[in-house]
Amino acid sequence: MKLISFVLACLVCSVCQGQLSANPVRKISAARTNGKIIVDGEMKEPVWKTAPLATDFVEWRPTYGHVEEEKNKTEIRILYDNTGIYIGGYAHEISKDSISRELVGRDVVGVNDFVGVIFDTYQDKINGFGYYVTSLGEQYDAKYSSNGEDDTWNSVFTSAAKIVEDGWTFEMHIPYSAIRFSNTKVQDWGINITRRRSKSGKQLMWNPVDPTVGGSFLAQFGTWTGIQDIKPPVRLSISPYLSTYVNNYPYNTPGVKNTNTSVNGGVDIKYGITQAFTLDMTLVPDFGQVQSDNKVLNLTPFEVRYNENRSFFTEGTELFSKGNLFYSRRIGGQPLHYGSVENELKAGESIAKNPTETSLLNASKISGRTASGLGIGFFNAITNAQYATIEMNGKETRRVETSPLTNYNILVLDQSLKNNSSISFINTNVTRAGTDYDANVTAGTWDLYTKGNKWNFYGKMAVSQLIGYKADGKNKNGYSHTMVLAKSSGRFQFQFTQAFADHKYDHNDMGFFTNNNYLDNTLWASYRWLKPQNWYNRINLNFNFGTSTMVKPWKHQNIWLNTNANAQLKNLWSLGASISVNPAQNDFYEARVGGKVFLRPGNWSVGGWIESNNAKQYSVWSQFYNRTSNQYGTNGQDLRLGNQFRFNKRLTISAEAYIERRKNNMGYATVYNADSIVFGRRNRTTVENTLTVKYNFNNKMGISLRGRHYWSKVKYQEYYRLQEDGRLKSIPGGITDNVNYNVNYFNIDMVYTWQFAKGSFINIVWKNAISSFDNEVETDYFKNLGNTLSAAQQNSLSLRVIYFLDYLSFKKKG
Repeated sequence: MKLISFVLACLVCSVCQGQLSANPVRKISAARTNGKIIVDGEMKEPVWKTAPLATDFVEWRPTYGHVEEEKNKTEIRILYDNTGIYIGGYAHEISKDSISRELVGRDVVGVNDFVGVIFDTYQDKINGFGYYVTSLGEQYDAKYSSNGEDDTWNSVFTSAAKIVEDGWTFEMHIPYSAIRFSNTKVQDWGINITRRRSKSGKQLMWNPVDPTVGGSFLAQFGTWTGIQDIKPPVRLSISPYLSTYVNNYPYNTPGVKNTNTSVNGGVDIKYGITQAFTLDMTLVPDFGQVQSDNKVLNLTPFEVRYNENRSFFTEGTELFSKGNLFYSRRIGGQPLHYGSVENELKAGESIAKNPTETSLLNASKISGRTASGLGIGFFNAITNAQYATIEMNGKETRRVETSPLTNYNILVLDQSLKNNSSISFINTNVTRAGTDYDANVTAGTWDLYTKGNKWNFYGKMAVSQLIGYKADGKNKNGYSHTMVLAKSSGRFQFQFTQAFADHKYDHNDMGFFTNNNYLDNTLWASYRWLKPQNWYNRINLNFNFGTSTMVKPWKHQNIWLNTNANAQLKNLWSLGASISVNPAQNDFYEARVGGKVFLRPGNWSVGGWIESNNAKQYSVWSQFYNRTSNQYGTNGQDLRLGNQFRFNKRLTISAEAYIERRKNNMGYATVYNADSIVFGRRNRTTVENTLTVKYNFNNKMGISLRGRHYWSKVKYQEYYRLQEDGRLKSIPGGITDNVNYNVNYFNIDMVYTWQFAKGSFINIVWKNAISSFDNEVETDYFKNLGNTLSAAQQNSLSLRVIYFLDYLSFKKKG
């Protein structure tokens, strides 16, 4: 601890001594305009000629430091008035055939050429707002923080672009309601402007950004100077929605309708409490149109982590991601007692209905950052009580509560410091009505960089508390920490990490959590060749080593070693290779029972991947890995093949196939005779096919189709009893239970989207879902697919209209 205290003191001292050393900071003067500008992408207004010019962009990648050529020059002009910021530009090319363009819809970049402007309004060199426009006038926006880029953040701004003979031009108007800044009379903002020329593989920056310097790229921004007399406006927008659904499932049960309909209504509200803080609220939310999950057959002892597709829980949540304590799928997820309903059944009773999700009543979040760099975030959500329905002889008899009325909240305080550093406080809390336990987790984090961003010291300390756990008045308190010391700049970088959690630590009620009771030490080292040579643009070589130990009782778990390399070639193809070695380990989790261990044999893997230039009309990608174990004859292969064809700027079709094969894989099978833990030697094959079709009519309207079929079959060859010493003993004659698996998931998501007004959308969605589970393994793929398609299908057709109402627009009209 003395060493950690000394390092921390040195780093804090360095943090407090000065600003980052980087390239000379470019400056561009702020110019106010009183003239009227029509955003049509043509820049024909005379006032543009008087606007300050940003040009002479510098290549960021692949060849850092090269100033752009005259024939591909970038010219950006910036103005502002009382309503917002105007940005106009001319992206020169030899001819318009050099422009990469594809209609992909809002918030998707694809292979498009684009220009983006990023503002660091508080000049804390950590947080920023980015606004982008493609050569076809489509928009992309993002929010930047110490967590990286948040592309789920959405703002409402106006843009237009026009392709000309020697390039393309564009205009943007960013209203002050779409950005957060202080109320100071005279301000300077951090600014950078980026341009991507996709066909050449180049991305350029107005203010040079050295890729060998660690930390956030915002630390290498230029300055927009002398912004005067701008005032944060009243930021209030209301987005009411109306949706209707028609759902069909062939229950074919008397008294149960195969088809049902519903009409829903709700509202999303955004309100600027102050110039820096915003309230986001969703009342009676409807997430029925989100993309279907990529469900899989899970044979591991741990939960599968699925992506969050609900926009409210992904947009502007960078503060709530601090400390990695928040997993938003917990809200509205599986009820707390979903799996224990069977234990409540009496003689003759059965489960008629047991919902897999809880109902979200409302959710709100307040977030922002003061002029002094203090970020504050507060999140709150309430889910309704959920019940399972019990029946006897086909008649409902009673209901069993599977989840009580529950309140979720998060509080985050995040103070930005000099040199791209920060310290944070995070608290998550889950409060349940009734006798179920409550959960509370409190953590402090620090992320400190030395002057010049050469060294980084990151840490997190957290305590968890389960209140009333298993019995009234009984609390379960735990502790966890993570410490990271890293060299974060230069061609050679490394990072040492220690992660610890005692046997009582648990943040699973509001976060994603697999296990505790461990002490892990890992080392990562990397060397990068960033200067392009005859055949490559860049090469990265990485090395990873780690050990894991159970803390109570103190026992070795495992060691892992990996080395990998990846490169981008001159033709903009990318490739990589990897070798991993895992010596024999003590697996304390596979048995699903505390105190048991499985002596897992060592294994190793080798493989690689390759991707062609995705800016081409046709592109392909491939991945292959071979895995071998030291015992039981275990081996496996992973193969991924994908390709994409862009017929024109509107139509793109892509297809991907993934095959995973495991022969003589050893793992948990079942519990036999009430007390014997049975393992099995099994063969497993998984096939996943995905087809995506996208057609955009224009930059406001498009249709997409995504189809996915996942098939996984598992057939056991031999059964073993787990011994007390962790070894396996064969069971003569096997077991009578059939624990084989033949699992299929088939989904279609077809989405039509039309942005009919600023911030307003009409979405029509058709969703088809098939799930099948069988213990009889099918060997023929096409026969299995036919059986799947003939199974009962859930079909849903929905229409959703959301309309954006802005207070300032109403005020202007008034």
